[in-house]
Amino acid sequence: MGIKTYDEYLSRLKKLKRNLYIDGSKCDRLDERLAGQLRVIKETYDRANDPEWDGLATATSHLTGNKINRFTHIHHSVDDLLNKQRMTRLICHRVGGCIMRCMGIDAMNALSVVTYEMDQALGTDAGQNFLKYLTYWQDNDITANCAQTDVKGDRLKRPHEQVDPDLYLRIVESRPDGIVVRGAKIDNTTAPVSDEIIAIPTRFMTDKDNEYAVAFAVPADWEGVKMLVRPAYNHKRKYLQAPIAEIGDAEAYTIFDNVFVPRERVFLDGKGDPRQTPFAGFLALLFAHYHRHSYTGCKPSTSEVLASAAALVAEYNGIAKEDHVREKISHIVGVAELVFAAGQVSAYRAEKSASGTYIPDEVLTNAGRRLAGEEIYNEYKIVADLAGGLCATMPFEEEFFSKETKELANKYMMRNPDISSENQHKCFRGLENLIVSEMAGVTQVAGLHGGGSPQMETITMMARYDIEGLKSIAKYLFGIEKDLPKYERATVTPRKMLERFQKMYGSSAK
Repeated sequence: MGIKTYDEYLSRLKKLKRNLYIDGSKCDRLDERLAGQLRVIKETYDRANDPEWDGLATATSHLTGNKINRFTHIHHSVDDLLNKQRMTRLICHRVGGCIMRCMGIDAMNALSVVTYEMDQALGTDAGQNFLKYLTYWQDNDITANCAQTDVKGDRLKRPHEQVDPDLYLRIVESRPDGIVVRGAKIDNTTAPVSDEIIAIPTRFMTDKDNEYAVAFAVPADWEGVKMLVRPAYNHKRKYLQAPIAEIGDAEAYTIFDNVFVPRERVFLDGKGDPRQTPFAGFLALLFAHYHRHSYTGCKPSTSEVLASAAALVAEYNGIAKEDHVREKISHIVGVAELVFAAGQVSAYRAEKSASGTYIPDEVLTNAGRRLAGEEIYNEYKIVADLAGGLCATMPFEEEFFSKETKELANKYMMRNPDISSENQHKCFRGLENLIVSEMAGVTQVAGLHGGGSPQMETITMMARYDIEGLKSIAKYLFGIEKDLPKYERATVTPRKMLERFQKMYGSSAK
């Protein structure tokens, strides 16, 4: 009941109303320009239905006891976190990079913690709303986007200070049956092919930002929702079919134009109940944290894809045994393993929240994600260096099969005499997709900014790390203090995070 097939997912998309806009006109979810994004999502359904992936791409719901897709599961153990990370890494190998379904489940895990805490602190029913929604989500194997990033307007001003109050998503009306929201969210990966859109805050909110403290879920074709879509895809191949040429990406500029959200789908309403406002920052932080943990699965995979391409083209160019080649490939592999290790250890150091959801260690997760972001362009540079310029200047595929040019085109593709001209061509055509294409550009920027840029990880780490405790080591060693306390970095618990937000922003929540 809880695991659907790709065809069942597609049948749902076919029924959604046309509220996508590409090139100035409306289109549906099965538009050819979205085929690459659908090809990526297909892997998440196919693997959950593959017996060889049972227990890795599947899990057991803590609500119903049913077998479900792991992309709809709430982490209830260290093993859940480890399996999610490993599953992400292995599926990403199959699509050459981001699996693009993590945002939804990362948002759901954050909501499972925050709504429970809010119910306990304030006596709200957000947690009950969430559990009902989660049951529906798991039973239907929902693909969802997390719409977090606001357009933000003037970056030096808080939401309530903007000239146009709609530059952050806000509640314009709160009433007993629901809320009405207006605004836009950007950088919404997978939104164009999602069943549901989950909207959450993008930052901490002060007492003057109550109407911006909002979280909810609506169907992707809900009345008043409009998506301005930017698809990315590879040059269509005619002869040399390959998995990497089939993948694509779809991003949405998601507009909420006076959208009514029924009360049962509302998880945070700071306008109706200002006491809820501090939970906006708590939710924003936790989603980012879960999403960065997902990155410790997908980013090592992206690095491994690049390392594999570097190793292959080095062999095909006949330079595989050169010391500088081995050093460059080992650098990519080393980054991949360190990022993955950070995610693993953060899972082992996870804390069980009051809701039962496990939260990985924040400092380790951010350290891993920051390293991945800092290295992404360097990794592409290494592949380009070892490949040479041909992957950017190579003639189109058709010239290698045309009657007039194919003999000469294939003759001059030869490098390593032990590798056929056809495989040389396939290798460089794959490199074209991997590092030169429109998709490659999207992937590089996503590697830097997705889940937060390295600067955001730095801010988070410095806010969480006990610097005063750390300095006690130097004070003892330098003779400034006589005693050295047993210093070990402590995990920052969700309750401590919430208490800090309440203190910072003067909420009356207890």
